[in-house]
Amino acid sequence: MRRCFFTVVLAVGLLGCALVPSPGTAQDGGVPQVGDVFPDLMLPAPQAPALREYLGVGPGASFSVNQVDADVVVVEIFSMYCPYCQREAPVVNEFYGLSQRKSKPGKTVKILGIGVGNSQFEVEVFRKKYQVPFPLIADGDYRVYQLLGQTRTPHFIVVKRSADGSRRVIYSQAGSFGDPEAFFHKLVGDR
Repeated sequence: MRRCFFTVVLAVGLLGCALVPSPGTAQDGGVPQVGDVFPDLMLPAPQAPALREYLGVGPGASFSVNQVDADVVVVEIFSMYCPYCQREAPVVNEFYGLSQRKSKPGKTVKILGIGVGNSQFEVEVFRKKYQVPFPLIADGDYRVYQLLGQTRTPHFIVVKRSADGSRRVIYSQAGSFGDPEAFFHKLVGDR
């Protein structure tokens, strides 16, 4: 009886260890956490040449966050129907303007939004209503949303380019990021 008990405890312990993700990788279906490698998921490229140029991606049909030409990429998970996203839109726009003015070689910051459950039409309505100047990507089928842990909106995931070229998460939080200037300096590490 005692031997059976220890066998069960050992089996449960080993199973538990097998189910725990290895540190340093974002798990499918889980919200990327600080220190994780951002998943290399493919997103539809913006139609507008100016938005593709902003991201530094070519004319292809898709791109990944790892291909964005920036040292730091802020990924906003939003929905046009989310009242908090609507309220945050002017603050996020202010952050975009600030990052455009203050980015410098070695400390470039770019932003893109992913509209969960939103069609391209809905994303464009949001863009026009809130005068969003940065790329917004439609995720009408919730594919990206599911891969990123089905988080509440808005959620900001910030990834920074590592020496090996991978993108590591340096910030992941639902809700407002607060003051745009303080947030920018937090991301690039200087004042």
